[in-house]
Amino acid sequence: MIWKKTGWSDYPMRMNFDEINDRHNTYSTQWDFIADRFGASNILPFSISDTDFKAPPEVIERCDEVIRKGVYGYTRWNHHAYKGAIASYYKRRHNLEINENWIMYSPSVIYTLAKLMELLTAPKDGICVFEPMYDAFYHVIQDNGRVLKKCRLKERDGQYEIDFDALEEQASQSRLMLLCSPHNPTGRVWAEEELKKICGICDRYNLPLISDEIHCDLTAEGFHHIPILKYRSKNTYLLNSASKTFNLPGLGGSYALIPDQKIRHQFEQRTRYMDFVNSASLLSVCALITAYDKCDYYIDELNHYISGNYALLEDFCRKYPRIHFTRPQATYLAWMNVQDLTSDDRYLQNVLVNEARVGFMNGRVYGDPHYLRINVGAPRSKVEEGLRRFSTVMDQFSLQEAHRKEKL
Repeated sequence: MIWKKTGWSDYPMRMNFDEINDRHNTYSTQWDFIADRFGASNILPFSISDTDFKAPPEVIERCDEVIRKGVYGYTRWNHHAYKGAIASYYKRRHNLEINENWIMYSPSVIYTLAKLMELLTAPKDGICVFEPMYDAFYHVIQDNGRVLKKCRLKERDGQYEIDFDALEEQASQSRLMLLCSPHNPTGRVWAEEELKKICGICDRYNLPLISDEIHCDLTAEGFHHIPILKYRSKNTYLLNSASKTFNLPGLGGSYALIPDQKIRHQFEQRTRYMDFVNSASLLSVCALITAYDKCDYYIDELNHYISGNYALLEDFCRKYPRIHFTRPQATYLAWMNVQDLTSDDRYLQNVLVNEARVGFMNGRVYGDPHYLRINVGAPRSKVEEGLRRFSTVMDQFSLQEAHRKEKL
């Protein structure tokens, strides 16, 4: 074990998250295709939710071993090595006993969500969701002919709370509830009492409940994610992937925990015989097994490192009090309130992109234009440079404000 100085505390680290990994010319969505999202190239991106960190060395070595064999044939996922790794991980990390038979492979979490939504609802049915929300939820619901039933989360002193009266009203008009746990983009880790209330409302209106828990490992000190299946297994579906935690999305693959045998069979029929996506990615299967079996340390070190990056943002906001930031309880996605800086979010985005050359996500994408979402799953030096560029914008706004006051 190596003790590594992180800048905020000494902590035993095997991973060097300070390492700069040049991701250009790898067909990276965040780096090589940045112009698709921001309309400009040659900017520093903090956008899509993957990290700039290497996967655990054990995963790299296992994938390298498989690649060097030179044979990349069709790959099975339906075996104990794969499903047992997932079951062991849930028992060890989340104290949840799951039946291996519940586990179903899928190419992605959002694909699973779309297919389950088709099986559980009909066109024009209402889908109950919290807003702000992960932007893909808007598309998967509306583009599949369902109707958004939005329950607005209440912000209080930088933290978000559930308005259970509003949730009850929206649930009564819905045929399914979609939960993001932990929540993207606000970073909330739902507490036991909140999850039990959500399950109670779903029981009252006989709603299927789909819980996207892809950020479940990425929790801050003092917080722990609780899988929804601890409180409700009937008509409840948990979606997850190793991709966010270990930075593996480019390998493909996710999984669903589906206790209902009938729905599980229908899901398998859909994926295997209608959509033909049941054959797994070879590297995805090998990477998940290795990560879940051998790399718990990576999760703990990653969360510690992200905490240091959040400390940078807190220091930044103390310097610029017109920006409000509360450290999230989970995820590496900072949710930063800029409503006291400007009422014109599009103008701010234009200045950030075209003058400061930095790519922060406009909160409008997630349902609230008063915010920026900033991916801090990156080496500290990148975060520091992003904030340096942001500071030039802040200085410009401060100068404009001073000129405005002089004219009054």
